[in-house]
Amino acid sequence: MPIESMDELYFLPLGGAGEIGMNLNLYGYRGKWLMVDLGVSFGEEGMPMIDVVMPDPGWIEAQREDLAGLVVTHGHEDHLGAVPYLWPRLRCPVYASPFAAAILAAKLHEAGLADQVPVHEIDLGGRFTVGPFDVELISLTHSIPEPNALAIRTGAGTILHTGDWKFDPDPLVGGPPDRDALRRLGGDGVLALIGDSTNVFTPGASGSEGEVRAALIDQVGRCTGKVAVACFATNVARLESVAIAAQMHDRNVALVGRSLWRIERAARKLGYLADIPPFLNDHDAAYLPDDKVLFLCTGSQGEPRAALSRIAADDHPHVTLGTGDTVIFSSRVIPGNEKAIFRLQNQLVRLGVELVTDRDAPIHVSGHPARDELTEMYQLVRPRIAIPVHGEARHIREHAALARECQVSQALAIENGAMVRLAPGAAEVVHRVPTGRLGVDGMNDGVPRLVPVDGEMLRNRRRMVFNGSAVATVVLDAKGRLVGDPQLTALGLLDAVHEAAHHDAVVEAVRDAIDDLPQGARRDDGAVREAARRAVRRTLKDLLGHKPVTDVHLVRV
Repeated sequence: MPIESMDELYFLPLGGAGEIGMNLNLYGYRGKWLMVDLGVSFGEEGMPMIDVVMPDPGWIEAQREDLAGLVVTHGHEDHLGAVPYLWPRLRCPVYASPFAAAILAAKLHEAGLADQVPVHEIDLGGRFTVGPFDVELISLTHSIPEPNALAIRTGAGTILHTGDWKFDPDPLVGGPPDRDALRRLGGDGVLALIGDSTNVFTPGASGSEGEVRAALIDQVGRCTGKVAVACFATNVARLESVAIAAQMHDRNVALVGRSLWRIERAARKLGYLADIPPFLNDHDAAYLPDDKVLFLCTGSQGEPRAALSRIAADDHPHVTLGTGDTVIFSSRVIPGNEKAIFRLQNQLVRLGVELVTDRDAPIHVSGHPARDELTEMYQLVRPRIAIPVHGEARHIREHAALARECQVSQALAIENGAMVRLAPGAAEVVHRVPTGRLGVDGMNDGVPRLVPVDGEMLRNRRRMVFNGSAVATVVLDAKGRLVGDPQLTALGLLDAVHEAAHHDAVVEAVRDAIDDLPQGARRDDGAVREAARRAVRRTLKDLLGHKPVTDVHLVRV
């Protein structure tokens, strides 16, 4: 759908509205579109073999000649992680602050795109134009350096896109939130605020990294054996706090996990962690006495290939933990990851490890605004329209209600695919566009293979996971007569040795189905395949109660 009028201003989320993660937002004005963020999420239990998921950009890809550019608000995976996968489909300039640009540069290098993607580094507080959009970065605080809200000015009005944020009174790394810029923006007049909804159900404020540092110093001081701390790799303030806690208790810090080293390099390049001594690698740290080492690990969410999961499974080449050692989870449980995290923690307990989580001590604070912070944001900016994003349906509805309590004239609760006309006139959903999700399913000639998550292939894969698969091989002569018994392979369903009777029953059902076909139908490959397929599925359903993904290999001799 092209923009119908040059004076109309639109907002369209293709990812991140009605869900947490996979952010992809579009603003349309004067025939052009501005993309804000392009992120990923991670595969769920119902997505076998899929580790990374992202929004399907098909709608904007179809009109990419009108895509003026992509602005990245900050360096988290759910805001820039899809760029290496999807940029070849979009081919637009990219704009980011220095830290996000450094993270993105490393990702593009790994993807072989470093010399192709035009990444424009924008100074903090900088202002620039992208097509008909005048964009200003406004510094806020979050669980990563350099989070930015975007003031997007157009002839139809100004939008504040908050990105991920909080009002941290003691952020430790980076400056405080720029309330003065928000206040000035509000004084000039804000048409719409598009805002983070993650912690809308949390009363009060989200807390400060300064409080976490004090708690980590205390907890590390209580430990006598080896210590491992799990946290999000991108939280540079937390990395610095862990390093300071280790220093205060005469421990050396080793980074365990590739993503930690990648973030560490980006941070030091930009002047962060300047007062922190170089970290050890896990190989060298393994030779230190137990009470002199602290391992800073990836894997706080139970990711199976992350460092802490390998340590818990006694599968790490250098790091082992056991009785007398402590693992500190300086992170929260992201909804949906509960099973993986508790599985990991149970493995550690079986090794004799002591666990410390945010239920035991204040060793984690969220990077997202709680209700008091959301209220303050509305008081500073005073928008006419509020559109909550970065939340599930329940978060978005509650955020819209809070915005109305804050005297916002209009608050729209929408989800991905809703095209909202922000101006002129009252905001309203005027169109719905198709949306979807793509999963990374291995590689194809060295390039990540992207497949629709709701496509037939993954539907069949899910069915195979839960119902198994069956393949019947049938050999017929030219007249349609069976040449030998049909062969059956029923993976995940039958043990041909111990369940021979069931196996033979399926084979006999296939034979009977083909014998019952009229002579002419037996010469029709399609009719034979369908008869055999139905016989396999029907018999296995009767015997086992499962409906497997079924295929028939037909050979004519």
